[in-house]
Amino acid sequence: MESGLKSTDQTFISKCRRVGSGKSAVNIGTSLILNIILLTSLSTPLPVQAGVISFFSNLFSSVEAETEEIQPNLQNMALLQAAISPNQNSLGTKEEITIVDGTSLLPDTQKLADTKTINEEQISIYVVRKGDTLPAIAKMFGVSDNTIRWGNNISGSTITVGQTLVILPISGVQHVVKSGDTLQSIAKLHKGDLDEILQYNNLSKNSKLAIGDIIVVPDGEVVPTSSGSSGNVRTSPAYPVYEGYYMRPIIGGIKTQGIHGYNGVDLASSYGTNILASAEGDVLISRNSGWNGGYGSYIVIKHPNGTQTLYAHMSATLVGAGTHVEQGQVIGKMGSTGKSTGSHVHFEIRGAKNPF
Repeated sequence: MESGLKSTDQTFISKCRRVGSGKSAVNIGTSLILNIILLTSLSTPLPVQAGVISFFSNLFSSVEAETEEIQPNLQNMALLQAAISPNQNSLGTKEEITIVDGTSLLPDTQKLADTKTINEEQISIYVVRKGDTLPAIAKMFGVSDNTIRWGNNISGSTITVGQTLVILPISGVQHVVKSGDTLQSIAKLHKGDLDEILQYNNLSKNSKLAIGDIIVVPDGEVVPTSSGSSGNVRTSPAYPVYEGYYMRPIIGGIKTQGIHGYNGVDLASSYGTNILASAEGDVLISRNSGWNGGYGSYIVIKHPNGTQTLYAHMSATLVGAGTHVEQGQVIGKMGSTGKSTGSHVHFEIRGAKNPF
């Protein structure tokens, strides 16, 4: 019978025999199926016969490949599977994140008292979350409750979820009490307001001072001390110098007061004079009304070099928070809002030497 077959048929029969006799994985039933297929193919017309043989030839080619015994080695052995944590879907990976000043990430479950990652020389903003209290926020930022009240025109202690708070690192000086000092003399020495000193330091007019006590004078001025004195005010930090980075925030006008408060100077001109962005940056805060810790209407700009500039006592602010401004762009108008005498801009640079 095999002599009458075509070469294609003979090849198929050879494959069938190899699969049926050479591999232990193919049983007797498979051999019977092969014989039936062979007889069927011989009794059918040649076109059909060729198709049938071709189909089953491909089929058993795959069977032959699958029945080859695979010897385990370093290339095909199963890999160890890493253990999967049963807590991978826990709330620990799904906590809501709050951004503080664009830099601090605070999970809701973390204690506020343990999350102080802010720069104490810069003004920050904070969005109130569920469960926050004014004292807790003040503790986190290392300031007094009153600092937050003054900076946000809050009369009591009520804050609401979603409210944006400005956190001022208090503009002023620290006075170390020495023999003979009184609250009135300290206020006069640093040109501060007695009521603000009492409120900030939680004192009354009848409070007794002890030598070595530290009294903070909000918006107070640094008083030069003689070389023989131990000094009774906070010394100015050694700020980095960015030569040519900042431009004068007004055109013309005069400087009426040198470095005071928080690395600020006072530049005076006529009411409504344009106030310019001292350097390129993004507006962090823009307040067009209120006392705001004595700043009145003011703007704070964050700069690419990591510093901030502050422009206070404005009669009007012309850019909102989040706005990108270029150096020299008009951002507001000069005025005398907040704690101010006469039309001027109180200009601070936080984090760098004030060249003006």
